[in-house]
Amino acid sequence: MKTIAFHFQGYRDLPDDFNKRYPSIWVTPPNDELCDPEKVGQYFRWNIDELTLADELGFDGVGINEHHQNGYGFSVSPNLIASILANRKSDAAIVVLGNTIPMYQPPIRVAEEYALLDCLSGGRLVAGLPVGSPMDNVGCYGNPPTLVRPRYYEAHDLIKQAWTRPGPFTFNGRFTKLRYVNPWPKPIQKPHPPIWLAGGGSVETWKFAVDNNYTYSYLSFLGHPAAKVLMDGYWREVEKAGLDDNPYRAGFAQIVVVADTDAEAERIYLPHLRNFYAKALHIDPGIGGVPGVQTLASYKHGLETGASSYRPGARPTKPEEMTWKELTRDSMRVIGGSPDTVVADIEAAVRNLRIGHLMVLMQVQSMDNELTRYNTRLFAEKVLPRISGIWDKEGYVDHWWPQGAAKTSRHLAATKTGAGAVR
Repeated sequence: MKTIAFHFQGYRDLPDDFNKRYPSIWVTPPNDELCDPEKVGQYFRWNIDELTLADELGFDGVGINEHHQNGYGFSVSPNLIASILANRKSDAAIVVLGNTIPMYQPPIRVAEEYALLDCLSGGRLVAGLPVGSPMDNVGCYGNPPTLVRPRYYEAHDLIKQAWTRPGPFTFNGRFTKLRYVNPWPKPIQKPHPPIWLAGGGSVETWKFAVDNNYTYSYLSFLGHPAAKVLMDGYWREVEKAGLDDNPYRAGFAQIVVVADTDAEAERIYLPHLRNFYAKALHIDPGIGGVPGVQTLASYKHGLETGASSYRPGARPTKPEEMTWKELTRDSMRVIGGSPDTVVADIEAAVRNLRIGHLMVLMQVQSMDNELTRYNTRLFAEKVLPRISGIWDKEGYVDHWWPQGAAKTSRHLAATKTGAGAVR
């Protein structure tokens, strides 16, 4: 199994009464009141340090994504951070999940920047091409809701053609018309970097992933038991297409916190988890559930199953009062505790959802750099060596991994050099 250290890159210092004073963490929280540029500089230096540490400790990949105008996670241009990681001498995958392509006008910019990252990294890029959230697409960038997905499909086609067709050529789409498409450079990886999709509840994304032989990754803060209904739907789509059940076709993002004992994990992480669920997922339903973004089929599925990251169910009632048991054992929203507990719970989640790419979220909103480094180090030494072989006996091959990244788990080399030692 591949384990990617994924980073929210959120604002770590929101006021205690944020969710009572402001209607939403996304789109509308007043920047002059809440966002200190000096702190932002410090946060992003920490983010880079934490991602670099994960690389050094032997995680298979490091991951980032794109969001706007919010305190949940605002890596405005993930490619800027990725360029720093790509310049390192490493064989870790760089998973940019991703650039929200309906918002780029023209989307050729994504093709160019991803190609540059692939060249700079030596072919280690995973090119995430998500549809993106309603908050970013509609609230921040003003895309008409019913045009988000048509813009997505056209942008996807332009990017793939830019990577695979000899240039220059002409692209004459509905939204983008270019006399010359001739990007310098094209990616190192051929025919192009592996493309990963990310879903938050739209059933159309399953079929698009299957039709194009892409991976599908689900982001959910409800825990793997609640995510199973959606992932089962994806695997039914895979079976319907006559494809194999290779777990590397799928990924899942999971908050994970580790300490020496279960009791110690509860003591040091519970305040940060409560903070995250109370503030970071505090989204105005009128912003997160804009009519027209989802198709009727996806909307019905979400109502029937609750399978969506941006629905009210993702943020429980009175999250600031949730107990450790409610967050971990009862709902599995969080996998946390001693190394033994975490290993057992991760294996259960991985097999329950049938995933080969696990994106572990080691930094949770208000956690400072020291605690994040502690969590990352302890995971790398005590958990990572014990979960990497989950699918080894079945003999599956990860066909969706970058050509320039390590093909087998990297933690063993790091541990042998002492880089994985807990400090």
